[in-house]
Amino acid sequence: MTILVTGGAGFIGANFVLDWVDVHEETVINLDKLTYAGNLDTLSSLQGNTRHVFVRGDIADSQLVKQLLTEHQPRAVINFAAESHVDRSIHGPEDFIQTNIVGTFRLLEEVRAYWKDLSPEAKQGFRFLHVSTDEVYGSLAPDAAAFTETHRYEPNSPYSASKAASDHLVRSYHHTYGLPVLTTNCSNNYGPYHFPEKLIPLMIVNALAGKALPVYGDGQQIRDWLYVKDHCSAIRRVLEAGQVGEVYNVGGWNEKPNIEIVQRVCALLDELSPRADGTSYNEQISFVTDRPGHDRRYAIDARRLERELGWKPAETFETGIRKTVQWYLANQPWVENVQSGNYRDWVEKNYSGRAV
Repeated sequence: MTILVTGGAGFIGANFVLDWVDVHEETVINLDKLTYAGNLDTLSSLQGNTRHVFVRGDIADSQLVKQLLTEHQPRAVINFAAESHVDRSIHGPEDFIQTNIVGTFRLLEEVRAYWKDLSPEAKQGFRFLHVSTDEVYGSLAPDAAAFTETHRYEPNSPYSASKAASDHLVRSYHHTYGLPVLTTNCSNNYGPYHFPEKLIPLMIVNALAGKALPVYGDGQQIRDWLYVKDHCSAIRRVLEAGQVGEVYNVGGWNEKPNIEIVQRVCALLDELSPRADGTSYNEQISFVTDRPGHDRRYAIDARRLERELGWKPAETFETGIRKTVQWYLANQPWVENVQSGNYRDWVEKNYSGRAV
């Protein structure tokens, strides 16, 4: 048995692939374009493992997707492939339209054609799982109830708008063509292998380098924080037992303002890797101009996933953030390779245009 994972060299996708190979016997075909956030260094532990086949390519390349489906006959496709995140979409929205909308459309078309020709038994068991974000729901008022699966879509950035469009495409392929799809909408992920442009790894990396810790606006933007390994276990559970055509919200039950996150990271670094001068990393916090259209609050209501599929996060924020800080302290070479771009040079030399 085989599954096809798209975007499996990115932050969440790579964690999913690593966990999958660790707990399943099935082979993973890993298709990733290796844009700025795709990093094969994250998957270095799988080199030589015959149950992981990496293919460099684009989900918008219909011929390549068709070839992979025909050759490997996967029982499921898990779609992580997407351009992210909000800041990048503000400065360059076209890439988000091409990958998140056009790419998802072309992927769906090839998957639909493949699924249509499967045997009745294989067709019944096949699944297309689309991984999305809570940002499609827009911004919540301070006292508003958390996002449920039926919350109205109100995307406020080119990134979230493109993800909303992809969600709607996936839904339409189920209702129009009968394709057996599942969709998950997750809250803010954090954990190992997160690129150091995102809040938590950026704070860790900058703090250790003696740089300013930039916080947007007043730092009171609230997010629900989900440890990435918990997210991966939720996706596995939805793939295993989710009801075809349905949406499942995945959250960590950890609503916290950004400034509190930064202060907690500083406190852990004070404990685990204190500054030479004995002062707190808090002194490096610097408030900067807020970004355009910054949503004030996200919060996920994940009770459906718990009620229907029995899933709950294993990590509290306190346990997850400690593991995350410890991981970054123990894996400085990975961080340095990402920052220097050496991982990309290595990819070009060793894996350009061929499967691993």
